[in-house]
Amino acid sequence: MSEARILVLALGNDIRGDDAVGLLAARRLAKQLPASEVDVVESDGSGFDMIEVLEGRDYALLLDCVVTGDNEPGTILEYRREHFAQVVAGSPHYAGLPEVFRLAEQLSIPFPGEVLVLGMEVADPFRFEESLTEAVAAALPGYVDRAAEIVKDWALLRTQ
Repeated sequence: MSEARILVLALGNDIRGDDAVGLLAARRLAKQLPASEVDVVESDGSGFDMIEVLEGRDYALLLDCVVTGDNEPGTILEYRREHFAQVVAGSPHYAGLPEVFRLAEQLSIPFPGEVLVLGMEVADPFRFEESLTEAVAAALPGYVDRAAEIVKDWALLRTQ
């Protein structure tokens, strides 16, 4: 794997239905982006596994499903690093982004200056199935388009 300054990190599990939406989006996105400028990485690991992957990047886009219960399944949500300044709920990944950011800072690990979580609201990321629900599948193309737009904007900023 290269060490491109822009990272797309897809989180999820292929056999847990809508939990795979980040992985599926990343696979489509990888076909659109120049591999020399962007690393697309898939992970089913837990929170602290992200430290090694994020280290030394300028920009990081995380693709993952989200369960807020406040939106219809298929809604695309964006969260910036400041949204993770404090722990407001436990993470199903053992350690969430607040803990990961805090540990990296305490250890002086160089982390991306720009981190964006592009989430898609899902109803149930825990069911065992290898397909997406109808609402999430219908929203997937728009999710990929938004991710591509973000990465292309970052690539443009790097050239200025």
